[in-house]
Amino acid sequence: MTDIEPSPEEVEVLRQQLGDEAEEMGYHLNPDIGFTRNLVRGLLLNEGRYGYHSCPCRLASGERDDDLDIICPCDYRDQDLNDYAACYCALYVSDEVLSGERDLSPVPERRPSPDEREKTVKGFSAPAGESLSSLTYPVWRCKVCGYLAARDDPPGVCPICKAKAERFERFI
Repeated sequence: MTDIEPSPEEVEVLRQQLGDEAEEMGYHLNPDIGFTRNLVRGLLLNEGRYGYHSCPCRLASGERDDDLDIICPCDYRDQDLNDYAACYCALYVSDEVLSGERDLSPVPERRPSPDEREKTVKGFSAPAGESLSSLTYPVWRCKVCGYLAARDDPPGVCPICKAKAERFERFI
């Protein structure tokens, strides 16, 4: 793995690809093109270093399994968008930010410390001796496609079928 500086063309190709994918799924990239290009450059640098697009605003371990939660788009994006109108690094923003109705504000780090992450349930398996009903977060199910999300509130938009939050039901 290397720290080879990505070319401006590589940055622009990935920025456009991420933007197209985001819009298809009901999300938006930050409208500040220069800022967004710097974040995309960070994603490309991290891909060169680690082999995956870890969040450029967080310290990656270099171990894919340990960093799955911060591979862009990170596991915290939807809740950050719901609560703060942007994700932690501000690559993704809400409709209100995109339209200029709301300014960006700092987003607190949701990622647990390494010690806390070791205790976190991976996937939907409960820790030994515990049931799924003892999970920290409720599980929401998209009534359209069955997508499951473990978090405080349902996603604003289903990443699979683009159904809105009202199409989610509490599953567990």
